[in-house]
Amino acid sequence: MKTTKLLPALLAAALAAATPAMAAAPQPAAAATAASSPAAQLVMTNSSRVLATLEQRRAEFKANPQALHQYVNAQLSQFFDRDYAARLVLGIHARGASDADIKGFADALVANLTQRYGSAMLSFEGHPSFRFKSQTPLPNNIGVRVSTDLMRPGNDPTPVDYLVRNVGGQWKVFDVMIEGVSYVQTFRNQFDAPLRQKSIAQVTADLRAGNLNVADPAANGKAGNGR
Repeated sequence: MKTTKLLPALLAAALAAATPAMAAAPQPAAAATAASSPAAQLVMTNSSRVLATLEQRRAEFKANPQALHQYVNAQLSQFFDRDYAARLVLGIHARGASDADIKGFADALVANLTQRYGSAMLSFEGHPSFRFKSQTPLPNNIGVRVSTDLMRPGNDPTPVDYLVRNVGGQWKVFDVMIEGVSYVQTFRNQFDAPLRQKSIAQVTADLRAGNLNVADPAANGKAGNGR
C-alpha cells in the first residue's frame, strides 16, 4: 500500500500514539538514549506502546472494530490536547465561541476521524516502529517539535512530527505532521467553508450525524505547521 493511501491511518495512529501509558512498556534502549527530553521520551515510549498494542490485539480489533475505536478514543482522551487543537482548527471561527462548543467540535472531529480510519491502522504489519530524529523549539515558546520516522519493513521511512506543549506540567500533543501534512492546517482548510455558512454547533452536529466527513489529508497536499 502506498504511503499516500496510508496517510489517514498514519494520522489516526499517530494521534493515538501521542498518549501517556498508565503502565508503559520499557522504552527501547536506542530511543531512550537519543530522546533524552521528557517530551521526546513521552512520544517515543507511547508511539512504541500503541504500535505494540495494535500488533498484539490485531485479531481482536479486526473482529470487533468498535473495540478498536474505544481503545483509540480512550488513549486520545488522556493526552491529546483536543480542545486546544480544535481552537487551532477553527481558527477565526473560534473567536467568541463557548468552551462547550469547542469541546463538542473537538470530540466530534476526533470521533469522525477514528470511525472512518481506525480500522486502517491495522494495515501496519511487519512490526513497524518509530525512530527518534530530533527535537526543536517552536516559535514564541509555544512548545517543541519532536521529529520521528515511522519505520516499516520494505518501505521508506515516513516522517511523523509531533507538536507538543507543556500544560500544567504535562506535555500534550496539539498537532501531528505526517510527511509535512499538518492535522491542524488540513482540517482548518476543510472546515473553513462549512463554518462560514453554519455555526460551530451545526457543523458539530453534521460531523456526529455523518453528514460531514473528515477528508483524506493527502488530498490537500503539503500543509504548514498549523500554528
